[in-house]
Amino acid sequence: MRSMSGLMDVTSDLQLRNPQIRVEMNRDLISTLGLSATQVETALYNSYGSRQVSQIYAPNNQYQVVLQVAPEFQTEPAALSLLHVRSRTGNLVPLNSVAQVRTDYGPQAISHVGQLPAVTIGFNLQEGTSLGDAVPLLKAAAAETLPASINLAFQGTAQVFQSSLSGIGLVLVMAIVVIYIVLGILYESFTHPLTILSGLPSAAFGALLTLLLFKTEMSLYAMVGVIMLVGLVKKNGIMMVDFAVEAQRKEGKTPADAIHEACVVRFRPIMMTTMAALVGTLPIAVGYGAGGEVRQPLGLAVVGGLLVSQFLTLYITPVYYVYIEQARQLLGSRKARPAAVESAA
Repeated sequence: MRSMSGLMDVTSDLQLRNPQIRVEMNRDLISTLGLSATQVETALYNSYGSRQVSQIYAPNNQYQVVLQVAPEFQTEPAALSLLHVRSRTGNLVPLNSVAQVRTDYGPQAISHVGQLPAVTIGFNLQEGTSLGDAVPLLKAAAAETLPASINLAFQGTAQVFQSSLSGIGLVLVMAIVVIYIVLGILYESFTHPLTILSGLPSAAFGALLTLLLFKTEMSLYAMVGVIMLVGLVKKNGIMMVDFAVEAQRKEGKTPADAIHEACVVRFRPIMMTTMAALVGTLPIAVGYGAGGEVRQPLGLAVVGGLLVSQFLTLYITPVYYVYIEQARQLLGSRKARPAAVESAA
């Protein structure tokens, strides 16, 4: 990680500086001498652990009786050679005859995450490097370096970044579905919400293109801007479709004439609301103010999506409206013909 570009201040809490004694048991020899590995482990724990074997009750206090070897045998590794284990036949077997004792260095403290031993590696990002670029590189480096028995998990800011992006796509889909349901209930139609939502692809294209031109990552703030853009863009379609539906119902106009009149009459309100949204989010896109660079992706996504969708919606929405209305009328006429034939018969 220290050699990877974009990372700095790489630290680790794994400090292998604590002297320790490693006992490697010869299990075949232990079985031959009538012992078991559990007996050897129990003997070590009885000698150097904190096994409570009894409790003394005094009139005013209680005292725990802990089984250990004498203090003078607890500091020297050579004292392990004096430890014997009694076999099933009753013979005392020296520990150094069934196990190899060697000294090395181990961790000063063992941290745990989810009841598993864990090592924490911290890092900072260099200027111009985003967390979205660093996380895939770390995953690739871990897959090439770490064995299969070690799992990689992110903590802190990286974990928040992953968890925030894991469900943001579902939130966007749910927002569109809820809007479709609400519009369907409002207009009592399955087709009019599709016409209103037809401007969303152009808005998403404009938001992504703007982020690409300004070399900005698709961060959490950018995704919030895209979700906010859904509500801002659909109001153009609502203004036109609502007027066209009323013109068809009350004045009996054709879908083409109704949507044409809606575009002419509603052009000024559409421009006024769009300009109000643009002026409101333009300071955020510029990054003005303290911490403005953090919220800048939100403003860029909204401004770019509004600019592109504003020009395309006035052309795309009428076309969708005409074709969808023609398809709906065609299906309605086909359903009406069998009913008319049955009534005539």
